[in-house]
Amino acid sequence: MGFSRFTLFLLVRLFSIIIGLAFLGILFTTPGYHAATLLVVIVVGGMIFEICLFISKTNQELSRFLDAIRYADFGQRFEFSNLGAGFDELGKTFTHILDRFREDRNKQERELIHLKALLEHVPVPLISLHADHTITLWNNAARRLFGITRVTRVKDLRQYGLDFMVDIQAIAPGESRLVDFEIDNLSQQLTVSASEIMLASSTEKLISLQNIQSELDGVQLTAWQDLVRVLTHEIMNSITPVSSLAATAVDLVEDARRKIANHPEVVPEIIEELDDARDAVVTVARRSEGLMKFVSSYRQLSKLAPPTIKPFTLNALFQDVAKLTTIGWQDKGITFNWHTNPESLELNADRQMIEQILINLLQNAEHAIERTADPEVTLSAHVSKRGHVVIEVSDNGTGITDSIGTRVFVPFYTTRRDGSGVGLALSRQIMTAHRGAISYSKRPDRGTTFRLMF
Repeated sequence: MGFSRFTLFLLVRLFSIIIGLAFLGILFTTPGYHAATLLVVIVVGGMIFEICLFISKTNQELSRFLDAIRYADFGQRFEFSNLGAGFDELGKTFTHILDRFREDRNKQERELIHLKALLEHVPVPLISLHADHTITLWNNAARRLFGITRVTRVKDLRQYGLDFMVDIQAIAPGESRLVDFEIDNLSQQLTVSASEIMLASSTEKLISLQNIQSELDGVQLTAWQDLVRVLTHEIMNSITPVSSLAATAVDLVEDARRKIANHPEVVPEIIEELDDARDAVVTVARRSEGLMKFVSSYRQLSKLAPPTIKPFTLNALFQDVAKLTTIGWQDKGITFNWHTNPESLELNADRQMIEQILINLLQNAEHAIERTADPEVTLSAHVSKRGHVVIEVSDNGTGITDSIGTRVFVPFYTTRRDGSGVGLALSRQIMTAHRGAISYSKRPDRGTTFRLMF
């Protein structure tokens, strides 16, 4: 409707100009009408100027409309009511188009924000490897995985292990690999999967990094628990009657010896044989009882209660552990140091369980420094670059050989004659229950550091 009025307006103006020019031509050929000629010239010139001004204004508004679209300036408004001839309808149309563009843009931005929020909260770390060897970390899980270290290029992955960097570069789209990832002096197992994304002018490799170390530890722990449960059950079923019969046999031998003690006619060899039998049966009974206690200690591995998680300060924990464990260390010449950084460092965990781990580790450290000239043990805690609380027990003892290191956390394995092989296995189970990890490393100079990471 507005555009029809505009056409009519334009035709009337053009027709008026044509009539004016024709009338002006007549006046030019007719002498004596100078004033009328001048008046017509002014009128025709005014109409031509009006049309030119109108077209120029329209072009300016149209150019402003196109610029608003080009630069996404959707706040522009177009009011043509002062131009007349229905151009207010054109202005409303322009404004409506920009409003639609703005609504679509806002919808896209909301969808983008939603997708980014979803991506940020995906628990699996996601990174992109670009053709120019640059790396993009897409979500919080990826940033937490690499910690505060800036990772922008492939070479930055070298600090997490040479094999890890090589595997990330070599993995093909559609392939999955199990790789070792080293951080905070702890080696973890990651499942790495890759896919290829085709963009308009380039391609990139999208890589997911899923930490399955806790799942592996959980499966291994369950397997050990099942094994221990079966072994302890079978051993206890077999040894209980042996222990009971051995105790009964000791009583019978003692009773028989008392009965014949008052009969001098009894051959001395019989008494000696009874004494030998008594000693043998006592030995069997003692070893049976010791074996039952030994087997009972392993039931801890299969009957560990769920941890009671509460916050506590590590300073207070270290003080209590030192009082319980380091009694007599000064007399033995053992130097013991402990500290936390910061001093107010707190941990959310089961305090009694963590105390049990530390007592065991300090006892192991005491055993490791028995033959050290200047024995020293250090207990410390700090926050890692990934924000995890780390507790370390270090000694300058004999260290752990590679052959022993692969078995230190295996139940039943011990290098001490009086050891049960339960301590480190139980410590690992407690850390797994806390969704943490326990590891050890050789110190650069001498000795060993056991590390608890929460």
